[in-house]
Amino acid sequence: MDKEYLLEVVGIIKSQLLGTTPINTIMSWGVSGFIATNFKEMPTLMFHVSGRLFTGFVMVALNEGADYYEIFLRNEDGIRHLATDVCFEDFGRLIDIAVERGENPSEYEAFCQEQWKKLLTGNLS
Repeated sequence: MDKEYLLEVVGIIKSQLLGTTPINTIMSWGVSGFIATNFKEMPTLMFHVSGRLFTGFVMVALNEGADYYEIFLRNEDGIRHLATDVCFEDFGRLIDIAVERGENPSEYEAFCQEQWKKLLTGNLS
């Protein structure tokens, strides 16, 4: 795959992710290092996360044949195919459910309230 093309597509993926996902949500994932790579012959944005539910790499790949994205999670346990046929507007929601929030909104709210109490009392262990 042509390097310039790869960098262009991955730049678009990154701008779509950052443009459609609230920054506080992205920061809650513990994001570090955005990397342009080629995964399964698809231009891919890869970045490391240290979330409540998942620590490892998130990979957002453009499936050019389908004109949609695919999302993968990679850690020491292997690679999990999180979603297929994803529109860019759904990046943040799908990644957040897998990395930080989970499927249960009330459970996540309780977790956040507990973290808030710890922050206010200085008990951050």
